Amino acid sequence: MTATAGGAAVAAPVSAGYLQRKASDEVIYFVLPDRFAKGDVLNDRGGLSGGSLVTGFDPARAGFYHGGDLKGLTQRLDYIQGLGATAVWLAPIFRNKPVQGAPGRESAAHHGYWITDFTDVDPHFGTRAEFKAFVDAAHARGMKVYMDIIANHTADVIQYRECPANDCAYRSKADYPYSTRGGVSGAAINSGFAGDGVGTKANFARLTRPDYAYSPYVPASEKTVKKPDWLNDPAYYHNRGESTFAGESSQQGDFAGLDDLFTEHPRVVQGLIDIYGQWIDDFGIDGYRIDTARHVEPAFWQAFIPAMQARARARGIENFHIFGEVFDTDVAALARHTRVDGFPAVLDFAVQSAITDMVAGKAGTDRLARVFAGDVLYEGGAATALQLPTFLGNHDMGRFGYFVLKANPGISDAELLDRVTLGHALMMFSRGVPTIYYGDEQGFTGDGDYADSREDMFASQVASYNDNRLVGTTSTGPSDRFRTDGALYGRIAGMAGIRKGHPVLRSGRQLVRNQGDKPGLLAFSRLADGVEYLVVYNTGSVPVTAQVEVETSSGLWQSVHGVCAGASSAPGSYRVEIGPLDYKICVSKGLQ
Repeated sequence: MTATAGGAAVAAPVSAGYLQRKASDEVIYFVLPDRFAKGDVLNDRGGLSGGSLVTGFDPARAGFYHGGDLKGLTQRLDYIQGLGATAVWLAPIFRNKPVQGAPGRESAAHHGYWITDFTDVDPHFGTRAEFKAFVDAAHARGMKVYMDIIANHTADVIQYRECPANDCAYRSKADYPYSTRGGVSGAAINSGFAGDGVGTKANFARLTRPDYAYSPYVPASEKTVKKPDWLNDPAYYHNRGESTFAGESSQQGDFAGLDDLFTEHPRVVQGLIDIYGQWIDDFGIDGYRIDTARHVEPAFWQAFIPAMQARARARGIENFHIFGEVFDTDVAALARHTRVDGFPAVLDFAVQSAITDMVAGKAGTDRLARVFAGDVLYEGGAATALQLPTFLGNHDMGRFGYFVLKANPGISDAELLDRVTLGHALMMFSRGVPTIYYGDEQGFTGDGDYADSREDMFASQVASYNDNRLVGTTSTGPSDRFRTDGALYGRIAGMAGIRKGHPVLRSGRQLVRNQGDKPGLLAFSRLADGVEYLVVYNTGSVPVTAQVEVETSSGLWQSVHGVCAGASSAPGSYRVEIGPLDYKICVSKGLQ
């Protein structure tokens, strides 16, 4: 073992073989650094002086900084790798506006999505040197690092003179065109501007006035708060008021007050390419998860994504993984962003929704089968579906354990553990890239969405976290939650080990064999190179016995997990018996 600059003990350096792993080979661990592990209490307040409304630090309030940082995360890489994760996805670590919100409704940027300085690490989390130490320590273990980035917006800095309360309604391009000030009958401005669909420098040079819808300005105290400096100019923002998340406002409105970048503007396009390309150059990170991807027009992504891929290739990172957040459960809506925008992958909200409904007992197993049938819609079809990150819950929507509890309020501890285990098994062995939300392996359930699902892994001072019912343990109250001998940690680590040891379960063609319109049997094969893995689940509360179609060439079988019959009943037919809320994996390498 050796030590890094971040203070973590790491395994002896490995070769750069991790660079050759495809996106579909990974198991991702998604973590909010502020909520994971404390390495240095001196950065709790981000170098600021004053109360919590200045520093953002208040470990007793769910929406404020709690003190986790990059140094602590580095020191806990053993724990993450022991779970079977091969890649760590961090919520944004860029410098943020510490506190936002109307009086009495303030919260802090513990999540990292209110960026002011896109070039530096937020001092609440540490320094650029400590981020480099983290990346280097992960790479030394053969683990990848994915950064969470934002192109849609910055922190809420720009104000509108017409709305002192910062509550401007969205003003459309038809009612408030670029060509007039304050509405169609207003004074003529921006002569010759051909509209935001013509993305040339010459055209945007004619857009000299940003006050077509509102009169934007930057408060004197924040004139230079954003970096790079060009981000301080209101001309590089849409300035049309609050998004309604419908129609054109979805891409041109302010996201909950956050300043919406004018991503059609060539200066913005190149500026963001420069920013995020530099992070690849400086740190050699392995991928980007892109926040609010659907709220940026396709032309931006068509320029940005190839630029990031080229920047990564120039640094020797051939398998740079880019996946966008498109918060939609409709497969067609998700697939559109791979076909039109050019995203290599998107977070698979369709699989998340289907697994939740099935495991919670609200849907039959055909629910997930229908999602898989839609894989043909993605650009590249089934090959692209293999690299879609699949997940059970997250920091915005809530935790999987919470969904199961909400649907089954009288559930026993044993059944809760079985259902949550089954959800992880559905994610781990079906096509896609399993993505574990930090703390799920410790049985966290949260209490709803947003800040209620962002519990501390260290001993928490938040009362609403400490009284939660956990999965797989009766323990409650404030304590560190890094046990590796707990029920869920062990079960998930075991699944990750199976996935690692059997490449076909990562990259094999998936073929659904059995499904139904009620809870019960789901079976699919993973096929490659003459080998067939049969993965069988029972989402129901009674045992299931059935004949399942398999390849006629699959005659003799062995167990990977669970009890498997040694031979097919007849060519093309295999008998399975499986208990309630259980799964098994059987493998055949032919007739032998």
